[in-house]
Amino acid sequence: MMAASERYRLHGSPDSANLVVRMVLEEIGAPYDYIAVDRLSAEQKSPAYRKLNPQGLIPVLEVPGQAEPMFETGAIILHLADRHERLAPAPAAPDRGAFLKWLFFISNTLHAELRIAFNPGRYLSDGTARADLSTVLIDRATEGFKHLDMAIGKSGGPFLLGADISVIDIYAAACARWAQIYGLLGVWRPVPQSGFCNMLHLLESRPAIGRACTKEQIPGLPFTAAEGLSVPGVTG
Repeated sequence: MMAASERYRLHGSPDSANLVVRMVLEEIGAPYDYIAVDRLSAEQKSPAYRKLNPQGLIPVLEVPGQAEPMFETGAIILHLADRHERLAPAPAAPDRGAFLKWLFFISNTLHAELRIAFNPGRYLSDGTARADLSTVLIDRATEGFKHLDMAIGKSGGPFLLGADISVIDIYAAACARWAQIYGLLGVWRPVPQSGFCNMLHLLESRPAIGRACTKEQIPGLPFTAAEGLSVPGVTG
């Protein structure tokens, strides 16, 4: 059992990108402490928080043995998977390349574009241009989810790499949740009976995912029939 000094410290806010990290920690079974960040007071922009992440974004994970706190969701979950030898193919495994390409696709393209779609005002001042940008990006996200569905079909499913769950499935599910609830209500839903939707159902049934969602104050079916929280904010 880890000593207190060896526990992870996850900084986050309900239903932000820390959801992905929490789900991975729960699946791995690693002990961690959760440090709440108050988005209503913009605590993530405070000087103290910026010492952890100079961008002022959520999440941050303090990792025992690492010289600096970690940020960037994709980097954090890749580190956790490799450190615990869980939820990812080994570096020399034949499907490691597929794992990495989908991880970086989700992190660099799908999640990144969803964040812009949710908050176009950060990038454009004109209201019409903002609406047009959001429309284009949610269309791109819809195509992105189709790519993931095709990958599940190619692998034989039920997960992106085949029979075994990995962190990329968890990350994709969180993106599917956010696409349904943040600023785009009713615009996108998982296609019923698709491989991707089936994967989301499987994830919803996992005890570790359920624990993480309960701790994140997420009600109902988190991925296939997502409901928003009363806590305002965006993913970071």
